[in-house]
Amino acid sequence: MSERVTRDRLDKLGALVERGIDPYPPRVPTPEPVSGCLSVLEERRGETVTVAGRLTQFRDFGKLRFSHLTDRTGSIQVAFQRDRLTELWPHRKKIEAGDLIVATGELGTTQKGEPTVWADRIVLASKALRPPPEKWHGLQDVEARYRMRYVDLFANGEVRDLFMLRSRLLQETRNYFIGLDYLEVETPVLQPIFGGATARPFKTHHNTLDMELYLRIAPELYLKRLLVGGLERVFEIARVFRNEGISTRHNPEFTMLESYEAWADYRDVMERVEGLFGHLCREVLRTSRIEFRGKQYDLSPPFQRERYLDLFAAQNSGLDFFDRDGVAKRAAELELETAGLPSEKIANDIFEATVEDTLEGPVFITDYPAAICPFAKSSPEDPRVAERFEMFIAGMELANAFSELNDPQEQRKRLAAQLEHKDDESPSVLDEDYVRALEYGMPPAGGLGIGIDRLIMVLTGSDSIRDVVLFPLLRQISDSPQADRSQGRGD
Repeated sequence: MSERVTRDRLDKLGALVERGIDPYPPRVPTPEPVSGCLSVLEERRGETVTVAGRLTQFRDFGKLRFSHLTDRTGSIQVAFQRDRLTELWPHRKKIEAGDLIVATGELGTTQKGEPTVWADRIVLASKALRPPPEKWHGLQDVEARYRMRYVDLFANGEVRDLFMLRSRLLQETRNYFIGLDYLEVETPVLQPIFGGATARPFKTHHNTLDMELYLRIAPELYLKRLLVGGLERVFEIARVFRNEGISTRHNPEFTMLESYEAWADYRDVMERVEGLFGHLCREVLRTSRIEFRGKQYDLSPPFQRERYLDLFAAQNSGLDFFDRDGVAKRAAELELETAGLPSEKIANDIFEATVEDTLEGPVFITDYPAAICPFAKSSPEDPRVAERFEMFIAGMELANAFSELNDPQEQRKRLAAQLEHKDDESPSVLDEDYVRALEYGMPPAGGLGIGIDRLIMVLTGSDSIRDVVLFPLLRQISDSPQADRSQGRGD
């Protein structure tokens, strides 16, 4: 046993075992949610109830001890009384804060009116060998919270509530698309050719097939194959992987919603996005006004619409996106990397550096240059731009959508052009199977991608993507006793 497990708790564990008390029993009484007791307290006063959860610090009054028991639905006080717990009473102090118990007893209140289970029976369900954070307000060190989310969840009630809220938001996202007759599907995570986005992938190897594979950077190309197959409305809430930097907006493993709808275009998808936000605000948040990073945002549709090229020129002294010399000069002023990059990629880097942080939103940025949109249809009014939008809130991109390109010859041409500027963020071979699928005929369609983690950040007012991911990727640290103690402090 690790030396970091406290000797005192090990001694108490041993004493319980000597007295025939199993600290990790195979079966315990079935509890009901704490919320079920609290919501109808007056109607159920005097009834015998069974609740289960983790104990907090004890308060001792001689013949009476109190602790609070918390489950995922709430917290209720449990009374340990000598006259009710005659067998357990001599061993009562071997049950302590952090232990998981099942308590059965009369539901009532104290003289001060606090809801309480007056226990007649206590079953120790799991003896905790490490003490919980010392202070009542829980685990406060941010790094420790991410590394020991299992402690963070039981020690910080607001964190537990946030992830339960995330779950509800995901469920209502599903409900929204299912209500529009979309079919939820699953597509491959391991792909022989990565695509659907520009990003550096994670590589892996399948031993039996002796085959190099990639963890998907997007599910897009497989979902559009399904449109070819006649599944006209599909969506997937997918885990995707990008071998890139880590920041308050980026985690290498993240959750993405992608949806595709036949017989639609990017204008229809804008309405879907507004509808989704309206649905989540109505069904989960109960308000269309949110606060994120100290600012208020109204998510009531319709959202503002601005053209990409107009904003590019406005933020760069009238510069034309297609002016190669002007773009090169502006990039030098901004000290952007340009070596080996095509002009359109450099120009888009200028847009990201000068425009995106100014986009408070919610706003749709429309009509992106076609040269940076290999899977989007060009506008019939201006072939230089694509029928594409991105949606921003607080300078952060939340959604990306196209009128999907379904011309197989044009798609082949664009994919081949990508190979001319090959880098580690682009496929090294042309995806012939995807082009072949288009040759069988894909209906006109509108496609959408939403970063779910960023969406949850905004809707819950969380400052970092790590706050809304249960187990964010972190650099490994020493597993020394000193490191453990520094992480486990409550201050």
